[in-house]
Amino acid sequence: MSFRIRGLSAGQFEPLFSLTDAELAGRGMRRERIDEPHAAPCRVTLVDADPGECVILLSFAHQTADSPYKAGGPIFVRERAREPFDRVDELPPVFSGRVLAVRAYDTDGMMIHADIADSDPRELFRQFFSDPATDYLHVHYARRGCYACRVERA
Repeated sequence: MSFRIRGLSAGQFEPLFSLTDAELAGRGMRRERIDEPHAAPCRVTLVDADPGECVILLSFAHQTADSPYKAGGPIFVRERAREPFDRVDELPPVFSGRVLAVRAYDTDGMMIHADIADSDPRELFRQFFSDPATDYLHVHYARRGCYACRVERA
């Protein structure tokens, strides 16, 4: 079964990079300069920020369904992020080397399946999308629990 993964739209985050650190802090956000590889997975491009690159760390409402599973949490956005990742049947670079939690939701935003995978969740995508009740999937980084991306049927 084909799947589509899309990163978040860069446009919603671009204005944040012109804010001062104090203005960001007033919104509960932080500008950070990344000092090690594989430490800040961007939710727009779905690649890790390079050492020396600036990112904004902010809370993002990723599960907006009016259900008990409504949720948000921290995400990184790279300053250089422009084009969101948008691919069919292709895994993004940020999955490599990470344990991933995959959660399946129905049209009411209720979680109906969940499991973990090491770097390659395609078998879970196939399994969860084989259930006609599954509307979409969310992938999270299992160790820290941060939202990675949404997955839809292609």
